[in-house]
Amino acid sequence: MIEYISILFDQTYKILFLLVPVLVSVAMMVWLDRRVWAFVQKRRGPNVVGPFGLLQSLADALKYMFKEIIIPASSNKVIFILAPVTTMTLALIAWAVIPFGDLLVISNINVGILYLFAVSSLGVYGIIMGGWASNSKYPFLGAIRSAAQMVSYEVSIGVIIINVLLCVGSLNLNDIVKAQHNIWFIIPLFPMFVIFFISALAETNRPPFDLPEAEAELVAGYQTEYSGMMYAMFWLGEYANILLMCSLGSILFLGGWLSPIDLYPFTLIPSPFWLIIKILILFILFALVKAIVPRYRYDQLMRLGWKIFLPFSLLWVVITSSYLFYFDLLPGN
Repeated sequence: MIEYISILFDQTYKILFLLVPVLVSVAMMVWLDRRVWAFVQKRRGPNVVGPFGLLQSLADALKYMFKEIIIPASSNKVIFILAPVTTMTLALIAWAVIPFGDLLVISNINVGILYLFAVSSLGVYGIIMGGWASNSKYPFLGAIRSAAQMVSYEVSIGVIIINVLLCVGSLNLNDIVKAQHNIWFIIPLFPMFVIFFISALAETNRPPFDLPEAEAELVAGYQTEYSGMMYAMFWLGEYANILLMCSLGSILFLGGWLSPIDLYPFTLIPSPFWLIIKILILFILFALVKAIVPRYRYDQLMRLGWKIFLPFSLLWVVITSSYLFYFDLLPGN
């Protein structure tokens, strides 16, 4: 019994040690996102609350905490409340398998990629639940758009990941990082990195693929009827998913927690630092795309996913496997 309590306490400590920085990072990423947009559009952005506006996200969070939560009378109240909770929970539990260093991870499971893929696939349910339970046309249309969009681009992401797995021969995220000790996969698999980045934009409903919450068409899409902390939970889940996709891109293509230069004094820098830097770089690219690229039409979005990305990704799987087989480079040989 004492041993069981000790294990439980140890796991709780690890979970809090991960989730607290993730939640704080989400607040800082919202600030960084807004500062990047302001820089591109030649305006100031958040700069009043705290030094350089760093406390603006905290002020926004306090505002949401004190705003009234309004539940539509005609909505399905149970599902309406569960939707943002589901979105936020699924966005946070996915971080359990993200390695910040060699074995510096909550759960170093051998099927880490499958776990991430499964959790991210379930994320669409929170959005569908919110749109359907609102019992309103605009949220429902946003939810339907999101379901089609996220399912479509998850297929592309899955095929892209197959290219990496062929080069590694393992589903463990630590093994994927270690396999890039000599060369990062972004170099031999650069087209797949580009498609992964664009698919991640669509998967997280980021511009130019923010059609489920298109303000000019659907008011706010599946979030239209939400207010207060329930609305904030959707945003928290969305930004946690964005950071998750940035971390996954870093692990799959940018060497994860590995140093870019395997020389002194770079090797003395802690491994989590390198992963955080790579996540920041990818997130800034996410923010730049939002500030620069106009929104796609829905037919363009579907055509890009099914008629361009999916066939090209499948072709690249054939090319990668053929190359590895011909030169006897398949893992395990």
